Amino acid sequence: MQIAHYIGMLHRSLEATAAAFREVGSAHGDEPDVADTCAYLAGLADGQAEALRPFIDRYGEEPEDEPERLHSELFAGTREGPLALLRDLQDLFLMANEADIAWTLVGQAAQGLRDEELVGVVTSCEGDTNRQISWLRSRMKQAAPQVLVVVR
Repeated sequence: MQIAHYIGMLHRSLEATAAAFREVGSAHGDEPDVADTCAYLAGLADGQAEALRPFIDRYGEEPEDEPERLHSELFAGTREGPLALLRDLQDLFLMANEADIAWTLVGQAAQGLRDEELVGVVTSCEGDTNRQISWLRSRMKQAAPQVLVVVR
């Protein structure tokens, strides 16, 4: 079974996404909503990783360096300057979408395996990932006009 490959990739993606949310929240804490919301969204990713643990025990977890590579390429440190928040949010958006598609594929495998427990976890966690993606999209839309249009 190859599900262990995607479970491993998903697990590491969730851990990297949680860490990245914390980094961005800390770096951009001067923005009124960023620190608190990033902490909340990091907690969602932590909860998803924990919910995946019984299935790691059940199906295994193959080593995969792609999420770590993605995290290190996107977050070699937070940025400074006028574009910093917007670029950091965009990177988080890409990471959250990595987890989103992995949940979709694990969900398809769960249906094929007729593992109703895993299907339920996928359904619940996809909702959390959608919350992350929705907030990131909304926050980028809010920041973009000020960052990209206002002359400094």
